[in-house]
Amino acid sequence: MRIGARLSQTKQLDFRTMSQACQDMAGVNLGTGVCDLPVPPAVIRSVIAAINENQASYTHPLGLEALRTAIAAKIQRCYGLEYDPQREVAVTVGATGGLAVSLLSLCEPGDEILMFEPYYGVHMNTVLGYGLTPVLVPLRPPDWRLDPRDLERAILPRLRAVLLCSPSNPSGKVWTRDELELIAELCRSHQLTVFTDEIYEHIVFDGAAHIPIATLPGMRERTVTVSGLSKVFSITGWRLGYLTAPARAVERIVVAQEMLSLCAPTPLQHGALAGMSLAQPYFDDLSAMYQRKRDLLCGALTEVGLAPHVPLGAYYILADARRLGHRHAQTAAMALLERTGVGSIAGSNFFRDPVGETLLRFCFAKSDPELAEAAARLRRLT
Repeated sequence: MRIGARLSQTKQLDFRTMSQACQDMAGVNLGTGVCDLPVPPAVIRSVIAAINENQASYTHPLGLEALRTAIAAKIQRCYGLEYDPQREVAVTVGATGGLAVSLLSLCEPGDEILMFEPYYGVHMNTVLGYGLTPVLVPLRPPDWRLDPRDLERAILPRLRAVLLCSPSNPSGKVWTRDELELIAELCRSHQLTVFTDEIYEHIVFDGAAHIPIATLPGMRERTVTVSGLSKVFSITGWRLGYLTAPARAVERIVVAQEMLSLCAPTPLQHGALAGMSLAQPYFDDLSAMYQRKRDLLCGALTEVGLAPHVPLGAYYILADARRLGHRHAQTAAMALLERTGVGSIAGSNFFRDPVGETLLRFCFAKSDPELAEAAARLRRLT
């Protein structure tokens, strides 16, 4: 069988390998971002009702009109941005699918796209799979601040776009207004499109504020904002996301959506619609709950000498793994699993820079008993 070369630069990430190894030894898997928290009952009831009512046909490729209207209303309420639900909002097959159809529709093979390191490994694979060239700007621990000089050095002849993730997977960085202004000025000056993954927008800590780059002057018309429902409703396996963009962009994006998946799953869209009507305290409580979980896991990592870079958002922690004594992060992750029964992900999945070999990523989107068990197991290192 002939194997195409299109994906030759991509690599299989460690998530599944670690999950299987963790399962084989009955470990606690803090590696993958598979949230095991309960789904809001209203969301479940709405899906069941949709199935019982035989809501089994395709929706419009852009998604249920009522859901698009609810998404537009939520964005206006939270950020003051107005999008036309008929022409500027699309429901997608996960945020991952939303980014994929956006890049496929709006970029050309050979285009350079600015990305920030550490990056989400699936983002990198998507960029490479579509024949784009990543231009990496480093964000260094412990505070992951953007150095304007690094941004200037990234201005190359075929630079056409910026890919941003805030709050960030894997670092938990929440981009500040000053940093976003630097990126916005670059985009306005060089006519760049921004693709921004904001799926963790409602999971922020310590008074940090999520600021969509589309709210900055001159940026709404050049930004594709991708978000989703997987994290906020704990439905990662449902594969429901959404995006907002100018109408001209959505016209092209919907063609790619039709080509790859036609539409997102119909009954699950009905469930998402019920979730969008939850009151604001639900979303406020979400951040408070995850901050408590973050502090529990950061405390355990600190206690055993795996110094955490404390995140301001999302639900991951990058921790310094050098005390484990291994040159490669993947080896360190497996050694940690063997010694403690706690699964993590090698930092090398998120970096090309060698600093990734010194880091492990832990996910704290887990039940309290599971996190407590993980903390107890980690203490085997002491």
